[in-house]
Amino acid sequence: MTGDDLKVRLKIELPGAVRLGYGKVDLLRAVEEHRSISAAARSMGMSYRRAWLLIDELNKCFSEPVIETSIGGRAHGGATLTPTGIRIIEIYQTARDKVQDAIKDELDQLAASLAENPQAD
Repeated sequence: MTGDDLKVRLKIELPGAVRLGYGKVDLLRAVEEHRSISAAARSMGMSYRRAWLLIDELNKCFSEPVIETSIGGRAHGGATLTPTGIRIIEIYQTARDKVQDAIKDELDQLAASLAENPQAD
C-alpha cells in the first residue's frame, strides 16, 4: 500500500458553524446525476428530509443558491445544480486535491506503517 491508496476527506468550516465536506459535496454530485433530491438521497442511503436540510443549509450559506428545484407539472419537477453549486464542487475538489498532494510524504509514511491485512473488530 502507498500513500496514493489513502484518501483525504476535507471539511471546511464556513461562517455560521456550517461545514462543507465530502458528504455535502457528494450530495450535490448526486443531485446533479439524478436531477432529483429524493433520488439523490436514496442513492446515498439518506432520508429526503436530511438531504433537503443539508441543501437548504448550503443554499442559505452562499450568496446564491447551490440547487434550484421545480415543482411537478409536465416536467415532473426535479432539482438542478446552479452555476454556484457546480463551482462549489469544483472549488472543494481542487482544495481536496491540493491537500492530498501537500501531505503526500506523510500519507506515504502512514501507508508504510499500516498492517498488511487489517481486520476490523
